[in-house]
Amino acid sequence: MPNHGESSHKEHTPVLANAFIDALCIDPDGTYVDATFGRGGHSRMLLNRLSSSGQLIALDRDPDAVAEGKRLETEDPRFRIFYHDFASLEMAINDAGWDQVTGIGFDLGVSSPQFDQPDRGFSFQHDGPLDMRMNFEHDQPLSQKLKHVSEKELVRVIREYGDERYAGRIARAILRDLKAGELNSTRDLENTCFHAVPKQARYSGSHPATRTFQALRIWVNDEYVQIEGGVRCAMKHLLPGGRLAIISFHSGEDRRIRDLIEAEVNPCTCPPQFPMCVCGRTPSMRWIQKKPLRPSEEEIAANPRSRSSMLRIAEAVAMDRTR
Repeated sequence: MPNHGESSHKEHTPVLANAFIDALCIDPDGTYVDATFGRGGHSRMLLNRLSSSGQLIALDRDPDAVAEGKRLETEDPRFRIFYHDFASLEMAINDAGWDQVTGIGFDLGVSSPQFDQPDRGFSFQHDGPLDMRMNFEHDQPLSQKLKHVSEKELVRVIREYGDERYAGRIARAILRDLKAGELNSTRDLENTCFHAVPKQARYSGSHPATRTFQALRIWVNDEYVQIEGGVRCAMKHLLPGGRLAIISFHSGEDRRIRDLIEAEVNPCTCPPQFPMCVCGRTPSMRWIQKKPLRPSEEEIAANPRSRSSMLRIAEAVAMDRTR
């Protein structure tokens, strides 16, 4: 396991922090879950809002993040960290001895310290291995996954997870350079992506490798399956009036979050021509903030990585949860 040194929470500035905590913390005596601990920025802010009776658990599948959480455990008895991905939210809530909770928050994507560690392979700003694993103890690195992927599947991954216009050209170039032994690091991958797109697209907008790196990271970590499992579980375990707050960083994540929540806000399956509902499905959630909140210009200036962040907020409504 790589050793990334001492506590790094000061290196990471949580995005939309005040809006996120304001939305989530509706009862200082409540029970809360930070489903994506990262380096603990949101957890620390939430603990500052809680009373001595309030409790917070956090999850993360990154061993470095869990090590940071263990340090926080020693500082604050109201806090516990679990070495789980957020698709295992059910297990963490059960391990905490809880059933329903007051609020659950997700801050998706990759934290600044993860991006800034070359050996994690998340960023083309640094030369590092083709890894991209959130959990480097269990998941398969990008270098291994690329050895077994078909061109058709890689095109799908880059197009679906990255919204990449030139997915076909990039996928073919990646597999060509891999076969030729010329794809061994993040810098190689960046170079492959750069030269795969048409010349006129190389210097307009974001770097040509940006969307592909995003797509491959999502693929390596099975992030969309994680999101679906985690958000569904979160909605099931909220107390009536409990809050769900989710920060995402690109349109693919945000669409999935919106659709998962909307399915519980408007669950009726009756045809629109029916004069009344006969399916019997009633809402379990309502929107507090359907249109995503975005960072202010001041926050973007202070923390450029917040630029693409979006916050959606929903609330559980009283219903028969045995259905």
